[in-house]
Amino acid sequence: MDGALSEIFKRLRETAAASRFTLGVREEGKVLSVGDGIVQIAGLREAKLNELIEFGEGSRGIVFDLHSDHLGVVLLSVGEGLKAGESAWKTDRIASIDAGEALLGRVVDALGRPLDGEPTPGGLASCPIDRVAPPLVARDYVSAPLLTGIKVVDAMLPIGRGQRELIIGDPATGKTSLALDAVINQKSSDVIVVYALIGQKKARVLKLVEQIRSYGDFSRTVVVAADAADSLGLQYLAPYSATAIAESFLDRGRDVLIVYDDLNRHADAYRSLSLLLKRPPGREAYPGDIFFIHSRLLERSAQLHQSFGGGSITALPIVETQQGRIASYIPTNLISITDGQIYLDVALFNKGIRPAIDVARSVSRIGGKAQAEAMRSLAERLKIDYSRFLEVEVFTRFGARVEEETAKLIRRGERMREILKQPRFHPVALEDQIFGLLALETGGVDGCHAAAAADRCAELVGLAKERFPELVVRLRDEGQIGKPDLERVGAFMTRKEG
Repeated sequence: MDGALSEIFKRLRETAAASRFTLGVREEGKVLSVGDGIVQIAGLREAKLNELIEFGEGSRGIVFDLHSDHLGVVLLSVGEGLKAGESAWKTDRIASIDAGEALLGRVVDALGRPLDGEPTPGGLASCPIDRVAPPLVARDYVSAPLLTGIKVVDAMLPIGRGQRELIIGDPATGKTSLALDAVINQKSSDVIVVYALIGQKKARVLKLVEQIRSYGDFSRTVVVAADAADSLGLQYLAPYSATAIAESFLDRGRDVLIVYDDLNRHADAYRSLSLLLKRPPGREAYPGDIFFIHSRLLERSAQLHQSFGGGSITALPIVETQQGRIASYIPTNLISITDGQIYLDVALFNKGIRPAIDVARSVSRIGGKAQAEAMRSLAERLKIDYSRFLEVEVFTRFGARVEEETAKLIRRGERMREILKQPRFHPVALEDQIFGLLALETGGVDGCHAAAAADRCAELVGLAKERFPELVVRLRDEGQIGKPDLERVGAFMTRKEG
């Protein structure tokens, strides 16, 4: 008897599940106040953090603050007529963005809406803007290089796929240019680029998109823009939306480069929202959880193990300093979160050294393990010698007499600096970088004046590529050549071989 009753109840449950219907009931709240992009709502006791809230006339926002008697909601889009007393409804949907292959070559806002005048792409999947970072068991060692085409970076501050490398410096020192050159260099790789522009002027957004179209491969690039005219909510959301797009490719086993330009403006947007919501201010009026939101964001960049797809997200966050104060609050936070920093110095920039990277204050903590073997063998002494040269060069300004060894270091350093100079939008292939460093290492440029070292180096690189085409192919395909081959090229450059 009990068995028969159990069977009857089982069938009733299956029938009820198969014939479920929705009553169309939504929990409703009331708007208490509206102002400065913030809405206070009474009710909606079941709302969740980052849940989408809808109002009348097309207004939408996300839950930002949870209190016992009200909610703080940040507006993302504002329709007409939103005022106190209006109704607000839960959607039971966490804020998300539609992402997928169809977004490549597009410019969208933080909600995924097209900004390039083209139709909304189809075939996209919804991705949550906030996602837990990959756990430790899903991660792998950083082992493959992400080549930027920038000689001083690839040689002395190498970046690996899955690394987080901070770009830091004063205004107008070339931070965006450095990131843009790294983006442009990916046209010769299989890396997808996601570029997040936060709080920038609209003219700058348009200029950057045009530069990528002109010099890079925009068909493998997604630009997520929240310009200075957009709401604080969209500026806050932009880097998370960009990361969600990057993760949609990561889940397919793809390699992605993501640039956050810049996290100062993101921090400022978050500070403004927090103060409007009456959160207690902390250091420099930033809320206490500013470190948490940036660490949670950047921890989503990683190299995944092959058993989890093997994809990677490499992050290049940009942060601005004032008068070289890298110990200020936000830069200090980000330095401690990332795997190294590339510091651009205003004094070097004013001297005409491009890129204006201060090698002594820059570091890449894990990228060296991913560096191409041939580059590693040539560059292992490069950073030390260059830093020593910058230290002793000051003596030459006062006409001081120096030892022969120091004079030799200065002569080498002067040529090294000229060779490492590089104009914008001119990424250098790996084989050209290696042959150029070989010309420096073997003394191929010692016989010319320091100012002519770059031209002489380019001449030697061209001749070596003609003389050893098989080595060029091997460097392109494998990133390495043996020591005997390096010696052959070096001998050719110093004219010891015909």
